[in-house]
Amino acid sequence: MELSNRTLNRTLLARQHLLERSRLTVHEMCDHLVGLQAQDSPPPFVALWSRITDFDPATVSDALVDRSLVRITLMRGTIHLVTPPDALRIAPHIQPELEKIPFRKGFNYGAMVGLDPYEVRGHGERVLGDEPMSAAELREHAAAIYPDRNPGMVVQTWLYQLPVLQTPPRGKWKDSSRPIWSRVEPWLGAPLDPAYPLAELLLRYLRAFGPASTMDMQTWSKLLGMKQAIEQLGDRVRTYTDERGRTLYDAADAELADPDLPAPVRLLGWYDNAVLSHQDRTRIVPQGGAPHLRAFAAAVAPVLVDGYLTGLYKIFPEAGVARLRISPTRKWTKAERAAVEAESQALLGFMEADKEPRVEILEVGADLRP
Repeated sequence: MELSNRTLNRTLLARQHLLERSRLTVHEMCDHLVGLQAQDSPPPFVALWSRITDFDPATVSDALVDRSLVRITLMRGTIHLVTPPDALRIAPHIQPELEKIPFRKGFNYGAMVGLDPYEVRGHGERVLGDEPMSAAELREHAAAIYPDRNPGMVVQTWLYQLPVLQTPPRGKWKDSSRPIWSRVEPWLGAPLDPAYPLAELLLRYLRAFGPASTMDMQTWSKLLGMKQAIEQLGDRVRTYTDERGRTLYDAADAELADPDLPAPVRLLGWYDNAVLSHQDRTRIVPQGGAPHLRAFAAAVAPVLVDGYLTGLYKIFPEAGVARLRISPTRKWTKAERAAVEAESQALLGFMEADKEPRVEILEVGADLRP
């Protein structure tokens, strides 16, 4: 069966809870989406506000404190907000790939070339024991152990080599404190679970992002062995083709969305996984070209109109005023423009409730910088 691009679009939006806001709890949403992209502190809050009815940001802050949610390096080597079970069972899949990164010649101009990875790891395990430690403290130890190396690069290597997570207060609502790092197992009081099958992880990906190709799965996870893992699922998956004849896999019991369903305007957080978790992004990004990650690094984020990325926005908080500037990537109708403005006003009311909201919709392709 061939699936149209619009069917893939509406199915993705439905599974991402972007067609209508959900009554799932924060923890249930994190579980369903296999974590929320949390490379910076604000995006998971925007992601949850866009997906959950009456979302209260204190829920996330409280969960980080009571350790029922954690911020940990997982898919694509980026920070995700996940439940403890996912931290313990996904990290063993990701960790072997992370550990290779620092000893490649291209890593920070070869900063670690010539050192024994096992010896470096051993030092890291001794330095970062069972108690959380700031990056500054880690650098002091790194400088003492490797006086001829850049201590920041040594610390970065340890953070790749060891399963670690960021502890609060970083990640709490309105808190962008510098990271304090802890090893995963002492923080959660439980061992890693290396027995969790990759096939089960991919089935969960399909329930949140499918139907999808094996290359989409690899783009999302940065793991290998997609085809073999999918084959292990047997009749728990079914296959489709897209408009270009590529094979797409899906959970056998998952439903496809009606391509004629209306899609409301949604403003996502920068780095949102709905945009970044497929190799072929044409199901949500026209022509498939998502903004470069450098744009996301500047807190530039997607605007979805009729289900597709057709604009970028950024919030500029100032004294007493919060401006949300939007640069459309195509001309919007009068109705679309009004819907974008209404959702933007609502987001400012959530993100900057104590400031006067101002929404500025610029010309198509205009620079967001004031």
